[in-house]
Amino acid sequence: MRKNEEDQGKLLLQCGKLILLGGLTAFLMCTVLLFLVSVGISEGLISMSLQYRLTVVICVLSSFLGGIMVVRQCPGRDLLVGIAVGAVLFLIQLSVGLVLYDTFSLENGGIGLLCGGLCGGAAAGILSGGGKGRTQRNTPKRRR
Repeated sequence: MRKNEEDQGKLLLQCGKLILLGGLTAFLMCTVLLFLVSVGISEGLISMSLQYRLTVVICVLSSFLGGIMVVRQCPGRDLLVGIAVGAVLFLIQLSVGLVLYDTFSLENGGIGLLCGGLCGGAAAGILSGGGKGRTQRNTPKRRR
């Protein structure tokens, strides 16, 4: 392999590790926020009818924050990296759900969690990747 291909492989491996770390961070943040919401529901501060909506909002928020963490450290395609963090968050949630419960169906809110994770990651990729554009060199203009 050429040196350029080795550098690309190292960069891809580094971004892959960052994406997994961002997904895990987003999952932990989602778990903590969901615990706080469950405490609020059990204390009567939050209505039980808002449970699903708050779950999707927390999924979007945690995917957004995990995506921001990764997009700022991983150069390259910001939108794809953000979406990948949202996908990793959903896959972790799916894995934990399959371990804890005996059945799985997308009709019970899985689609909302998937869309929430992907949209939060995409928003992180779009909003936090703006300042990395090409810089122009300050070279004097030539006379013709």
